[in-house]
Amino acid sequence: MMIRRRVVVWGRVQGVFFRDSCRREATRHSVAGWVCNRPDGAVEAVFEGTPDAVGALCRWCAVGPPHAAVERVDVTDEPPRELSGFRIVSHAPD
Repeated sequence: MMIRRRVVVWGRVQGVFFRDSCRREATRHSVAGWVCNRPDGAVEAVFEGTPDAVGALCRWCAVGPPHAAVERVDVTDEPPRELSGFRIVSHAPD
C-alpha cells in the first residue's frame, strides 16, 4: 500500500541544508517525491511510499537537520500519484 503526504515545515528551515538532508532521508527510506523552498520561508515536500517510510519522513521533518529550528509541521494526506525518485525542485510542481 502506497500513501502520499504533503508537508509544510515552518521555522528556521531555509539555508540550513534542509532540502538536501530531506532528499538523503527520502532516498534512505525509499520514498519518492520532491522538496522545495517556498517564498514565505517555509519548506514544502511531498512524500510517497509505504505508510512506515512516509511516517518516518514526516517525523524527521519535525526535527530536520542539525542547524534547523522547526517550529511547526503541517501534514496533509493526498491521493498517491505513483511518483518515482526524489528530487529538489525550485517550486512546487503540483
